[in-house]
Order: sequence, then C-alpha cells, then structure tokens
Amino acid sequence: MTDSAGLQFVSPYAFEAMQKVDVQRLAALSDPELRLLLPCLVRMALCAPADQSQSWAQDKKLILRLLSGVEAVNSIVALLSVDFHALEQDARKEQQLRHKAGGSNVESILVSQLQHGLTLEFEHSDPLRRLRLTLSELLTIMSKVADSNGEFFLKSSELFESPVYLEEVADVLCILQAELPSLLPIVDVAEALLHVRNGDWFLCLLVANVPDSFNEVCRCLIKNGERQDEESVGGRRRTEALRQLCQMNPSQALNIRAMVVEECHLPGLGVALTLDYKPDTADEAVSPLVSYVSGLLLGTNSKVRTWFSMFIRNGQQRKRESSSVLWQMRRQLLLELVAILPRSRSTHVANDGDVDEEGGSGYSGLREEHVVKAGALLRLYCALMGIAGLRPTDEEAEQLLQLMTSRPPATPAGVRFVSLSFCKLLAFPTLVSTPEQEQLMVMWLSWMIKEEEYFESAAGVSASFGEMLLLVAMYFHSNQLSSIIELVCSTLGMKIAIKPSSLSKMKTIFTQEIFTEQVVTAHAVRVAVTNNLSANISGFLPIHCIYQLLRSRAFTKHKVSIKDWIYRQLCETNTPIHTQLIPLVDVYINSILTPASKANPEATNQPITEQEILSVFQASSGQGDSRGGRQRYSITTQLLILYYILSYEENLLASTKQLALMQKKPKSYSAALMDQIPIKYLVTQAQGLQQELGGLHSALLRLLAINYPHLCLVEDWVCEEEVTGTLPLLRKMMLPRNTCRYTQSQLHQAFQKLPSSSPRLMRVLEQLTLLTPGDLIPYSEALTASMALLLEPAVPRRVLQTLNKLWMGLNTVMPRRLWVMTVNALQPSAKLLRQQTYTQNNLMVDPLIVLRCDQRVYRCPPLMDIVLHMLNGYLLASKAYLHSHLKETADFDRQSQTVSNLGVPGQPDTPEVTREELKNALLAAQDSAAVQILLEVCLPTSEEQQLGANPESLLRGITGPAAGRTEQRSPMPRAKEGLRDAEPEGGLLSDLREVQCLICCLLHQMFIADPNIAKLVHFQGYPQALLPLTVAGIPSMHICLDFIPELLAQPQLEKQIFAIQLLSYLCIQYALPKSLSVARLAISVMGTLLTVLTRAKRFAFFMPTLPCLVAFCRAFPPLYEDVTALLVQVGQVCASDVATKARDIDPLVARLQYLKEKPRDGSADGSTKLALPQKSAVELGGADPDVQICYCLEATFMDIIISTLHGL
Repeated sequence: MTDSAGLQFVSPYAFEAMQKVDVQRLAALSDPELRLLLPCLVRMALCAPADQSQSWAQDKKLILRLLSGVEAVNSIVALLSVDFHALEQDARKEQQLRHKAGGSNVESILVSQLQHGLTLEFEHSDPLRRLRLTLSELLTIMSKVADSNGEFFLKSSELFESPVYLEEVADVLCILQAELPSLLPIVDVAEALLHVRNGDWFLCLLVANVPDSFNEVCRCLIKNGERQDEESVGGRRRTEALRQLCQMNPSQALNIRAMVVEECHLPGLGVALTLDYKPDTADEAVSPLVSYVSGLLLGTNSKVRTWFSMFIRNGQQRKRESSSVLWQMRRQLLLELVAILPRSRSTHVANDGDVDEEGGSGYSGLREEHVVKAGALLRLYCALMGIAGLRPTDEEAEQLLQLMTSRPPATPAGVRFVSLSFCKLLAFPTLVSTPEQEQLMVMWLSWMIKEEEYFESAAGVSASFGEMLLLVAMYFHSNQLSSIIELVCSTLGMKIAIKPSSLSKMKTIFTQEIFTEQVVTAHAVRVAVTNNLSANISGFLPIHCIYQLLRSRAFTKHKVSIKDWIYRQLCETNTPIHTQLIPLVDVYINSILTPASKANPEATNQPITEQEILSVFQASSGQGDSRGGRQRYSITTQLLILYYILSYEENLLASTKQLALMQKKPKSYSAALMDQIPIKYLVTQAQGLQQELGGLHSALLRLLAINYPHLCLVEDWVCEEEVTGTLPLLRKMMLPRNTCRYTQSQLHQAFQKLPSSSPRLMRVLEQLTLLTPGDLIPYSEALTASMALLLEPAVPRRVLQTLNKLWMGLNTVMPRRLWVMTVNALQPSAKLLRQQTYTQNNLMVDPLIVLRCDQRVYRCPPLMDIVLHMLNGYLLASKAYLHSHLKETADFDRQSQTVSNLGVPGQPDTPEVTREELKNALLAAQDSAAVQILLEVCLPTSEEQQLGANPESLLRGITGPAAGRTEQRSPMPRAKEGLRDAEPEGGLLSDLREVQCLICCLLHQMFIADPNIAKLVHFQGYPQALLPLTVAGIPSMHICLDFIPELLAQPQLEKQIFAIQLLSYLCIQYALPKSLSVARLAISVMGTLLTVLTRAKRFAFFMPTLPCLVAFCRAFPPLYEDVTALLVQVGQVCASDVATKARDIDPLVARLQYLKEKPRDGSADGSTKLALPQKSAVELGGADPDVQICYCLEATFMDIIISTLHGL
C-alpha cells in the first residue's frame, strides 16, 4: 500500500492516550495529530457520559477547550445532528434491493441521480448527503467483498482516493460506524477498507477512534487472511495494514504475532512484526528475530513448521525484491551475523605458518559474549537450509563459513559452538566450494584436534568436540554414513535430509588428510576416560569413540592395546548406568575371542587380568559390603566386571568350534577367581537398583540362569522375599539404634557350652535374626563351624530352627561359600573317618559328597533341610559344570585328535554324540544315586523299628487298604496287626516323618524338572515298603503311569513285580481312566505269565502280586470279573500241579468257583461263614508252593469281598 505513504498516521503516543482517555496527553498533541482523533473526541464531548464523576467532568471541560479552537469540529457536530434512524432504514432498504437484484447495478435509495462525480457531490453536499454518499459507497464495497468468495479485488473509488477530502471522508466513516454499529460492524468495515486505496490509513483512523476494537479487528483480519501473504496483492495489502496497526499500538505487536502463528496465516506479517519490534531492554544473547524464526522451525508443532517452510520456499522463487519481507529478514540475519564475526579475514591462507594461536594476527577469536548468539545463528541457518530449504547467496555462504571456522574461547558454550559448526559443515558441505575455503576448513579441523584437550580441561566439561571428531572419523573409515547423518541430526537437534553422496568430499578429507585409521586408534587410547561416567552425562564421550573403533576392529588391526583404557573406564562408572557401557563390554569381549581376520588369528585384544578383577572385588569378596571400611569401587563397576566375566565365559564356550579350527584357545578364568567373587550378593544388590542399572540386571540374571543355575533356585527367590520383604524392613526400622550386638567370639563360646548354654545361645541367635543378610556375613564361619555341636542330644528344637533361619538368610548373599563351609562342618566325626576339607570344585564334580555327612543329620529336620537345599543346588551346578567342561574340551580334543590321526588307519574320530551321551549318562547316574540314597534315608533304622516306627503306617489314612494288601505278601497275613495297633499316634509327629516330608518335596521337584529321573529310579527299583510313602508323599508320582507298561515288559521278574505293586498304590491314589487301562494291562500280563512261568517262578511272582489285585478291585469295581477269572485260573493251574499230593485242593477250587459266581451274595455274617480256617506258620511253611498260592488266592478273594462289603 505505497499509495498512503505520504499520509500522516496516528502515532503510538496518541493511540495510547486515546486508549487510556488521558486528557493531559491528548492536550499535548499537535493539531495534525489531534485532527485524526476528532470524531471520537467530539462524540465524547457531546454524548451523555456514563461516568458522572467530578474528575470526568473536569476532563470533559478540557476536551471542550481543546475542540473549541479546531474549525473542523463544526462539520463533525453537523454530522452528528443527522437522523441516523432514518438513515439506517434507507440503508437496509438498499441492502434488500441489492440482495434481490443479485448484486447488479440498482438505483440507490441513499443517493439518487448524481449530477457530478462523487468528489464534487461530496464537496457540495450537506452533512446528511455526505453521510449518504459515503454509506452508499461503503455498502457497495462490502457487498462486493461478500460476493467475491475470497478473491481479492481493488475497488476504484473517487471518494476514498481524493487527497483533498480524505480527512472529511474519514470523519464521515468514523461517525457512521460509531452511530450505526449493527449496520456497519467494524470488522466488516475493516475488511472492506482493504479493497480501496488508502485503506490502511482509513483503517488506522477508524481503529484509533474506537481503540477498544483493536484486537477484534486484528484477529478478524488475520483469520480471513491468506496462508502465504506474499503470494498475492491482497495478502501484501493485508500484511501492510496489520503492520501499520501494530506500529500504532506496538505493545500488542507480539500478541498479534502469536495470533499469526496460531492461525498459520500471514507468515510475512509475523516476520515483519519481529523486524519492527524494538524491545525495551535489548537481549545481548539472542535477537528477537533469531528466537522467533528458530521457534517456528525447531518447535514441536509440525503444522507451524511446514507453514513457515513453505513461506521460505515460495519467497525464494520470486525475484529478489527489497520490499519482500523474506529478503528483509535475510538481510537482517546477515547483518547480525557480520556484527559478531571476529576481525575480518580472507578465506585465502598462504601457508601453515600463517596459522597463529588464538588472539594472534589473522585469526582473532570469537568474543565470549557473542558465542551463545553465534551458536543460535548457526542452528537457525541449519534449520533454514535443512528444513525450510533456504538456498544461501554467495555472500551468506561466505559469512557463514567465516563464522563456522572462527575460534571461540574455552567455555562450555565454546565447546557447544565448535560442535555445532562441525556438524553444520557435515550437513552442508556445499558451503565449502573453493580450494581456499577447503584449505581453511582443513586448518580449522586441525586446530580442533590440537585444542580439544585444552578445551575439555579449561571448559570443565566431560563431553568435548574431540570425541565427536574421533567418532566421525571412525564412521568414515567404516563407511557408516548413515550413522554420521544420525549423529549430525542429534547434535543439531533437528531432522535434516542429508544425502550420503554429499559426504564424499568430507570423507576424503577425513580419511586421507586429517584422520587416518592409525592416527585414530593411536589418539583414542590417549584420550582420558570420563570420570564418574553415568547416564547423567550427555553428549558424545570417549566411550562412543572406543566403541566404534572396537566394532571396526581398528585396535587389533593396528596392534594397539585398549584393555587398560576399558578397565579404567569400567572402574570410573556410577549410577544411573550409561547406555553405552553394556554394548562396549559386549564388543570388547568379541574382539578378544574373534580374530579380526582368519589370516591373522593372533589379532585380538587382551582380556582383563585376574589380578585386576580381584582388585575390584577385594572390598566385597570377603566381607560382603565391606562395612569395616570405605568401598573403593562403586557397585556399578563391580556389576559391570561381573557381567564381563560371565559374558566372556559364555561367549568363549559358544566360540569353541571356531577357535578350534584356528588352533587358538583363549584362556578361561579360573574357578578360584570365580569362588572369590560374591556373585549372589552383587545380583541381590542390583535387584534394588533396577531403575538405575537399565538392562544390566536382566542381563546378569540371564547369564546366571545359564551358567550358575544353582544361584537361581526358585526357593531362593521366595526365601529372599521373606528376608528382604516389607515385614523384615519394618521390623528393622522399629529397632532402637543402640541395640547391643554380640561378637563372633561370644557366639562361638555359646556354641561350645551346649547343651547347658542353650538359653544364652538362643538369645544370641535371636539377636542375629534382626540383622540384614549382609550384616550376618561376619558371623557365617562361627555359625557353620558349630553345626556339628547341634547334633548332640538335648539341643532345643528352637535353636535348630533359628539356625536354619539364619542359614537361609546368609544363603541369599553368599550361597557358594556358605555351602562349602556347611558341607565341611557336617562331615562325620573324625573318630570314625578321617575328615577331608572339600572345595567348591570337589562338590561340583561329585555332588553326592553332600550326603556323606554325619548320620545324625538324617534325623535332624532343620539341618536336613539345609543339606537337601545344598544337594539340589550342587546337582544343578554339576550339570552346568559338565556342560561347560564338555563344550570347552570337545572341540579342541577333536581338533587335536584329527591332527594326530592324519594318515593313521583304523583310528576314527570319537563321535561328538558319544561324549554327550556319556555326560547325560553320568548326570542320570548321579541324580538317581542321590534319589536312592534319600529314599534309603526314609526307611526307619533298627532302633526306630524297635520303637514301633513303621513306614507303612506313616500315611495310614491314605494307603490303609494298600497296607492291608501288603500283609498278604507274607505267609502270616495277620501277624503284624498287634504291632500296628501298638504303634503310638505320636509316630506321625516324629523326626523321621518330618525328614520324609522334606525328602518327598525335593523328589517332587526333581521329578517335575526331569521326568526321566523318575523313570530311571523306578526302573532301578527300591524297597516295596517305601511305596506307600512315595506314592502319597510325592505329588508327581502320577507320571509313573506313563512308563509302567514299559516296566511290565521288562524280562526281569523283580521289575514286573515292582511295577504291579507300584501300580496298585497308584490306582488307589489316582483313580483315573489312564490308571484303569494300565490296571487292565497288568491283569492281562499276569494271566500271560501264568502260562509261561515255571513252578518256582510262579510262586515267586504270584505270592507278592496277588494281594495287589485287591487294590485294583477297590479302585475300579469293573475289574471284578477280570480279577476273579484270573484268580480262578491261577487256582486251577496250581491245583492241577498238586492234584496227586493234596486231597483238599479240589474242594478249595470248587469254593473259589462258587465265590466267582456269587461274589456279592451274603452279608457280613455270610462272609464269616466263607472264611477258611487259619493255617499255622508251621503248616504253611512246610506246604507245597502251589498250595501256598492257593491259600493266598482264597485270602485275596476274601479281602476283595470284605472291601466290597465295606464299600457298600
């Protein structure tokens, strides 16, 4: 709107006076300024005010005095004297006519038959006609705007263009809008004024006379504006009008700019308002323009970012115009950039000798107060070029390169500036176009390499630009261009589309001129480690560089040792753990075990030595958490070293085949070293720091579960909840601080004086239960060494139970060491056997050593619980040990055997499957031996039998009928009734019973973990007296139903007998359809064996198995017929063999046949009639075997009938 350039606009001072109705400031206005505000002031003076206060009365008088000297006031007073009601009616009639005519030319009701042009008519008219002329013209424009559908037009209007009558027309316009607000809404009038010449001037006068409508008018103009204002004439006129409004009211400029961003309209206006904005207090750091544009392009609102980027792109497509807001913005940014540049320099550099230190001639550094602003400008230009697509001019590119290669002071902001400059060079390599510029860049990069150590120490920051240089160099060497792009975007804080092909020139400079791979590796080792490295330290650190070099195998390729650096960095760690530490350890382990190339198998890194590892754990290996002194290394360091060892051993086993082919065998860490590392204690500590340790805790658990399964027992985790749960914590918190604590010597003395010192020992042990597991570690030796003393008689049960509780607590922090001490302490007395001190390795090789303890332990349930816990752990440890031993030696042994057997016929390689089978066979024998020993422990000793202990009575309520069956096995079926009845009820609460329960729990776990153990044990067999105990006490015994058919098919008669006896108990315990089918099979097998067995074997087979048929019938009544048929068949076979020897056999067979036909007839009295006379032991012992079978048959029949009657 250059047509209104010569007109006087309302000043900010005058507008503020009108806004606040400051009469004193209005009085100070000049006549030209006051002339623009007369419409409002005259109405203010003539209209009845709402404010009736005395102060307003005085102000009103002053306004009248001001107006009295102005001639134009009379014409405005005349305008206010018109009948506006009639005028409004005529205007509405004209609007209706225009609406009906569809916008075509209609004779105006307001103005009829103009004799001259509008200007002359306006000059010669009275006030009313002037109002009508202006109103008619304004309504015409407003109607055309409404019908334009958003298309801009410029209405040529004589009335609004004549410079002579502009002030009079403005007066009429302001009076019309003020008196007819419903007919002429100010926002509609403002929109219409944009379509006439001098519209911005009229608009400013209109708003100045109605100052409270400022925000409303601006918001409406912005909302109806174009998305890209510089694309059209209408957009530019709207922008200029709003810009003039904001110049009139500068206090609202930032609010209007916020409206622009909110609506995403008129981007040029937002920039123009920022250029016009003059803050009261200048910010030395960043200018308003840099802050505004950076906020739009780097903010989180993608809609705003796209909108403003389009403004930049579209603005570049047009010819360069000095009036364009975009070019004004670029010019201002360039001026700001030049203002902070160091002393003007040329890009031509003669030679290296011209390069002086900072502050020397030719290379003056960036001033400290300009560093932050320079960094902000760099990021802004990155955003403009990378996000908005700005194409810099030659001048802009030259000045940008000057700024980027300047040398800031050694401050944190200076470090940040250098990093930004470096990343901008990588992101936009086109800024370097000439050889002189390229040489300047190379010298600046060389300066970075030289000064990075000084910057890091002087600035006091851990993340310097030196690490970024190394990292980029490594990425270039390994051709990881995508990683460089990701690094650049991360440092700049914006996503920029960088083509990998654009980095080819930078790659050549880096890899051939500045950072050769050998220079990179040699420099990386000399970089200092980051002190107290944690996730709180952001940026690019030495660890990132070392990680990339390890991945690319640069250290091994150039024979540079990196072991010491990695060890020092692991020792300088803290929580929360840095995310790069675990990947660093992984890639370091890979570089130790895997050579860089097959041609050079020795090209590997060195592992951390055992002495270095021990120095990390020396504070905690002996005393847990070393409460006696300050711990030298943090828990993070110890956990990382532990992770390194476990992961190293796992990867070593996984790589044995490849290593064997290369004839390379890296050293494994010794078992002695592993024994000195408190693995379980460290993992327990890590469990409470899972948030700070990231994924380290879960990684350690995975490695433990694979390599140390005995440290991951489920019962241990449950026990830890009891020891470290909420209740123990509350109990400890409620204890007084000055609680007396006993020494180890006092504990030892209390043990030595047992049993007389039982109360005192109990007090000491109860006190120890209040300590945490970590605090109990110093007492571990005293507790375990005195365990054998607790086996003496008269030791209170409470002492034993408390010791068990303390042992389980210690087991959560130091299980392996505790187990070794316990096994050695529970060895048999030296009087019977020379004691031997076992080691961890002895116990893993032979877990059964655990069971070679003092026999009294087997009848001490609290200590037996400890022994069983250790046995379970060592069985698992033995499996892991043998597995790792097999993996470790198999490939190397096979490789050496292959080499030694070359050309030797008849010596084939040992198949790998054979080694695996031998290992599995050894483990199975080991497990089954443990189970057999434990089952043997369940049998009562001779002393217990004399006292009335009977294993068959331990589960009498469940297996009563089965026990009744077993009585028939002997020639004296009722001989044990007296002993059974005489057994005291207290037998169920005996130590034997408790030990049996503990053993059954362990066997259940073993059978569930590996059902093959159950199969092996039952194929081996065990005493029949234990069957009632195992079937009822081990819940997983039902799995035996799967292999009983296979056991029945064995050729050994003993196994067949054991299978039928086992099945009889299982049918009672688990009356399932599967049990029924197996029972049918057993009856069929018995019938088949009847026809093939010899007379002696028949007696040996049927005497123990016939009573089992009673259990079959009791569990499954449908088997009655099959059982009775079998019994009659057995009787007939036996009778036929002894027909010539015994006269009473035929009548006996007849009675059996009768019982078969009528097994359910009669009552209890009838069964008494069928009872056979009891034979004496002498008669039965001297009878023929077949005769004994016949009598056993009759007894079995009677038991079936009795059990049936009882069931009814």
